[in-house]
Amino acid sequence: MTKVINKSKVAAALVGMFAVAGSASVAAQDVSTLQNEEAKIHAADVRSQTKIDSLYEQSQELLYEYRAVVDEYENLKVYNDHVQRLVDDQNASLASLQRQIDGIEETKQGVVPLMYKMIDSLEQFVNLDIPIHKERRLARVERLRDVMENANVTTSEQFRQITEAYQAEMDYGSGLIAYEGKLSFEGEEISVDFFHLGRAALMAQSLDLANGWIYNKETNEWDALDDAYLGDLTKAIRMARKQTAPDLIKLPIFAAERAE
Repeated sequence: MTKVINKSKVAAALVGMFAVAGSASVAAQDVSTLQNEEAKIHAADVRSQTKIDSLYEQSQELLYEYRAVVDEYENLKVYNDHVQRLVDDQNASLASLQRQIDGIEETKQGVVPLMYKMIDSLEQFVNLDIPIHKERRLARVERLRDVMENANVTTSEQFRQITEAYQAEMDYGSGLIAYEGKLSFEGEEISVDFFHLGRAALMAQSLDLANGWIYNKETNEWDALDDAYLGDLTKAIRMARKQTAPDLIKLPIFAAERAE
């Protein structure tokens, strides 16, 4: 009987030991499981934080890009407004220019006849004037007529050349001028030095200085010059060519006709 009881006690002790061992094993497993879960949670937290940091960096980059785009947009808007004002101004200038061009066509209708009258008047003046470079001046008139018939020459250029011709005619009326040329006198061609004091007098002297002539405005002919004036005429020619210093000279001048 006693042996049976002892065996029961031993069995109960063994069952208790196994129960405690089982409980310890279960507890160890629970702790390990918790540790693993905690490690997983920690790793997930790390991954989440890393992702958050990455998203934050991306958001900052996007913010910087957004601000750069906004700044570029503002700059482009200012530039576009500036360009638009330039375009508007150019369009206004083009419109004004077109109005001027339209007006030029109307102006031409009055300017062209005027230019032909100016050329005719210039030719008439040269023919009536004392014969200073007469051939050259008449040749200029003919060139002007050719220019008027040249379609490649603009109206403004035609007018410019006509006004230049008038200016050249004005220059003949001032200063002392001397030049070489040929004089027709009593059927003979003579090489001479021409001299004119504006349009007050036109004279000529042979190259050997032995003879002189003066143009008579009343007869439109050359008259022989008195020998007393030859020395002063020679000096006048040299003064015109700046070959001698200016000095007083005595030359004949036809008096202006008195108006009746």
